[in-house]
Parts: sequence; C-alpha cells; structure tokens
Amino acid sequence: MTRPSQVRIVEVGPRDGLQNEPVTLPVAVRASLIERLLAAGLTSIEVGSFVSPRWVPQMADTAAVMARLPPNPGGCYTVLVPNLQGFEAARAAGAGEVAVFAAASEAFSRANINCSIDESLARFAPVAAAARAAGIPLRGYVSCVLGCPYEGAVAPGAVAEVARRLVALGCREVSLGDTIGAGTPERARACVEAVALVVPPERLALHFHDTQGLALANIRACLDLGVSVVDAAVAGLGGCPYAAGATGNVATEAVVADFARLGIATGIDPARLTEAGRFVTRALARARAAPASG
Repeated sequence: MTRPSQVRIVEVGPRDGLQNEPVTLPVAVRASLIERLLAAGLTSIEVGSFVSPRWVPQMADTAAVMARLPPNPGGCYTVLVPNLQGFEAARAAGAGEVAVFAAASEAFSRANINCSIDESLARFAPVAAAARAAGIPLRGYVSCVLGCPYEGAVAPGAVAEVARRLVALGCREVSLGDTIGAGTPERARACVEAVALVVPPERLALHFHDTQGLALANIRACLDLGVSVVDAAVAGLGGCPYAAGATGNVATEAVVADFARLGIATGIDPARLTEAGRFVTRALARARAAPASG
C-alpha cells in the first residue's frame, strides 16, 4: 500500500488529554476549547466522558460542556462511557458517538478499571446493544498495545484479539493506544500488521503517546498499512496516571505539521490550531496557580 493522501485526525485533548492533567478546568473553558478546535477544522472531537466524578473529577459536568457546544454537522462529538448508565447519560446529552475502552494487558485492565479483559468486554456488551438500538456509532479503544507498565512488552496477537472482540461487539472503529509511549517504529508496525489480519485497517486508528519522542516516527511507520485515522491532543495534553513519567498524547500541532511535510491533507488550519493550543495552555497555567493565590 501507499501512504494515504488524506488523514482524519481525532482530537482527544478535551477528554483523554484533560483527564490526565492535575487540575480541572471550568465548563466554560472546556467548551471554548472545543469551539476553537472546531473552528480550526477538526470535526471528530472527543469532548468528555460520563464516568464517576469521584474517579475522574476533570471530566465532571460533561453534559454541561456539551450543552454549550455549537452543532457539528461535518463530524461528531464523542464521549467515553464505562457502562450502560454512562451510555444513557451520553445519549441524553446528545452525543454523536460513544466510546468504550479495553486493554491488551490483563494487569493494566485490573489496575485501570478493576476487572479482567473478559469482564470489561462483557460489561460493554449492553452498551454496544443500546448504542446499536439508538443508532449511535460506537468506537473502541485498546490500551497498552505497545507496552504495559506492569507486564512490559505486549504481544501483537493479544492486541489483535482484543481489537477483534471490540469489532464483534459493534465498534465501527478501534483505536490502538500506546498508553505509556513505549513503542518504536518497528514494534508499532508489527502491531498494526497483526491487528489488520483480523480487523480491516480502514477501521483502525493510531493513538500514540510521545514519551520517548517517537510518536511521529511510529505513526509514519504505519501509514502505508491502510490506516488513515490518527488520534492526537492539542498542545500534547495528558499523560498516563499508571505510568510514572509518561508524557501526553502526540500533539495535534506536530501531527498536522508532519503530515503537511509528507503531502498528506488534514483539513486543519495550523494557525487556528496553534491558537487553541495556546488558549488551553494558558487556562491550565491559571488553574494550577489558583490554589497558591487563594
């Protein structure tokens, strides 16, 4: 295969990025960030999650954030849901897509969501059924596809099996996450090649963290395998609470610039994207400074 001429970027900063920041941004600021991302040309935006605010306070009031957002006729607003209760809240809030999350590592699954991989997938079955009945698309995430903070290396076959089961549940797209940024181009490519044997590559997305500064190289290594969707976070937001020192997702700004050098279209305005990154960076700095001044 050859590199795609166009790639769809899924902006995950407002959820996956912000949920791993040490402070919680106000509803108005989170909504304003999403509006700026939309204005920059991003149409697939993960805007929040319906998980318990006790566990993830950064994602509290996602419904209030969504109530402030303008229509997104060219794409969708996605939210993460952990169970059927979360799905019902997402549907009531008008989510255009819901996402569920599993891991390729048993140890990480137990540390992250306190259950085995099998138990997590069983938990998502009623969510998938409800989404199908409501006509709401379902996205799946697989964590730790290139390494686990507890188990070390993860076999590509294990990743492929979880991805296959997510598609069997009803996921239209599966995002392969290098949660701790442990991957190399060779390992990233081997993983995607293995998964593509059981899930069509056009239904896969790359979700790489930049802990070792290799996220862009890992993405490039997979671009000729039929994958044309990449997750990224504005300003490189986030990290992983289960992996000490893990940096955030690859920055959307860096992905857009790299794709421009490769002649790959994204439909994103770099100047407006940069402004969105500056906006959220300033907002986080103010939020971090607030306790000291109060």
